[in-house]
Amino acid sequence: MLGYIVRRVLASLPVLLVVGIFAFLLLRLAPGDPAAVMAGPEAPADQVAKMREALGVDQPIPVQFVKWMGQTLRGEFGNSYRSGDPVLNLIGRRLEPTLSISILAQLVTVVVAVPLGVLAAWKAGTWVDRSVMLFAVIGFSMPIFWLGFILMTVFGIWSFGLSEPLLPVAGYRSFFEFGFFTYFKYLILPALSLTFVMTALVARVTRSSMIETLEEDYIRTARSKGLSEKVVLVRHALRNASIPIITIIGLQIAVLIAGAVVTESVFAVPGIGRLVVEAISARDFTVIQGVMIVSAGTYVGVNLLVDISYAYLDPRIRY
Repeated sequence: MLGYIVRRVLASLPVLLVVGIFAFLLLRLAPGDPAAVMAGPEAPADQVAKMREALGVDQPIPVQFVKWMGQTLRGEFGNSYRSGDPVLNLIGRRLEPTLSISILAQLVTVVVAVPLGVLAAWKAGTWVDRSVMLFAVIGFSMPIFWLGFILMTVFGIWSFGLSEPLLPVAGYRSFFEFGFFTYFKYLILPALSLTFVMTALVARVTRSSMIETLEEDYIRTARSKGLSEKVVLVRHALRNASIPIITIIGLQIAVLIAGAVVTESVFAVPGIGRLVVEAISARDFTVIQGVMIVSAGTYVGVNLLVDISYAYLDPRIRY
């Protein structure tokens, strides 16, 4: 098992290197000049030139890349062009909202979607199955930003005769500053807008994988032994059908932690997604590169955990 983990870790390192190279080159070769953005549209040419020298973007691209890669390998992503703050500090301050929404959305998704998929597979061809599939189709077809506006209207604008709306429609309140109740109220709507789409996808994958597994010979054998349907579904079928389910859940976790840009923009949540949008608008190369590296590391780390779970669920994968 240890050898399998070591091989997966070593195989992930080139991925981070390639992502770093592309993150650097794509931003440097893209049109636009961060010095001109920071100096202002009416700044004279000499002031823009001084700004370019101060930012280090006047040097040849290979020189910039070597300096940036050296900093990255030391765990430093430089300072923001716009604010001057260290990039890691900016990412750290925006990480709590993104993690909070992601964890809540993923927990609700797993708790709701997996039982729905198992139930649909068990009742395949019945009205229960068709209802779950209808929900999945609606979930796939519904844009996150549109669902977000619907939730804001229903729970944040309509008061239902109360003195104030049921839930806040924008912003974020830290758990450490405002306590759990206020913190949780601000998470509900953003998490729900993500959960609806994610639940539809996970339920559909669970159903497909379970239907295929329930047709296997060992399932018929388990039933012929007189095992209860609950034991057959959970202990025998679900575990063997779980690899595709874990795969899609792992990918969703990585996407959420990397930053749900649309959701954070709709609900004005100051998370990683909003940070990326602000950095792109300001041509803040260092922040964009830092977020891309952190996002790539998140994907690699989640995929590594998913691979390890494969080896645990199916020992044949270790070999």
